[in-house]
Amino acid sequence: MLSVTRPQMQREPLDLAASQPSGGALDRRFRSAAAKTLEARDHLFFEGDDKSHAYLVEKGSLCLYKTLPDGRRQIFGFAHAGDFIALDCSDSHSHNARALNLTRLRCLPAHVLKEVGRSDPEAGLQLYTTLSEHLMAARDLLSTVGQRSAAERLAGLLLALARRSERNGFDPWKIQLPMTRLDIADFLSLTIETVSRTFTKFRQDGLIDLTHSTLVTIRNRKALESLAAGERD
Repeated sequence: MLSVTRPQMQREPLDLAASQPSGGALDRRFRSAAAKTLEARDHLFFEGDDKSHAYLVEKGSLCLYKTLPDGRRQIFGFAHAGDFIALDCSDSHSHNARALNLTRLRCLPAHVLKEVGRSDPEAGLQLYTTLSEHLMAARDLLSTVGQRSAAERLAGLLLALARRSERNGFDPWKIQLPMTRLDIADFLSLTIETVSRTFTKFRQDGLIDLTHSTLVTIRNRKALESLAAGERD
């Protein structure tokens, strides 16, 4: 993404909707657009809906997912404050977007986004780099769920959330989880029982503390990084 400076550490996967720095040309366009508020569990859109707007998340979090033919759910991303949604050029939405908590968004009409991309070089570059990041993240997710162990997958997710907190000026050692254990399981292609056992093992091994189900405190970041990189059992 445009002008993002990442912390100097090994890159981990699962940063599926990395936030943009405020003040970019694209951000300014969105922040002058109409606002929309969703309550927890409200849907922003459904798969197959006509695409009328693109969105910038100002507050809260959303789950981005598809429903498979057999009824199972595949989560492929979470969008948080600072993230863009629905920037692609398709005429309809290819997935569902559901609020995980109270969420506020800025809504830019799709035709305005296309015009901005054509007429504003700075915004067009930010749009291009944002979409490139999303493509790279999708490839990372494919590698993660295909090749990594449950512990490696969960460690990678926690580190991605820690980096996000750090970029946004919050404590990188304390992670608020807007998603449930089931959301995490559907994202990482694991069972909810495996996710719960892995969290418990991380706590027992001194890697994290669990104050409650939604607050994770990182105690040994180096060990988590080694685990996510496949360097630790």
